[in-house]
Amino acid sequence: QVQVLESGGGLVQAGGSLRLSCAASGRSGTVDMGWFRLAPGKEREFVAAINFAGAAIYADSVKGRFAISRVNGQNVVDLQMNSLKPEETAIYYCAALKVGRRKDDYSYWGRGTQVTVSS
Repeated sequence: QVQVLESGGGLVQAGGSLRLSCAASGRSGTVDMGWFRLAPGKEREFVAAINFAGAAIYADSVKGRFAISRVNGQNVVDLQMNSLKPEETAIYYCAALKVGRRKDDYSYWGRGTQVTVSS
């Protein structure tokens, strides 16, 4: 069983930065991992993902401001978020082990970490 644990959420002013971290444990080998967010009244939204080889993709809305990276080739990924906007207030979820073509086709999900961006 893979466990996914996020950390690093918090309160930040608009224009500020936060760094989220996610660790997936319980599986050998490097797995695809991704970040999603769920804002009040909205559907879950893809943010960024990184595959086992280190290739990253981003939602258009965060390109140029967010960066996903894998730590030392492990199943630990960071999401550096810069120039945050109030509308990006959401619970940010990490997912691990992609199993399908859809962006959210992951087997394991964390419980989420709250990011609040004040205006």
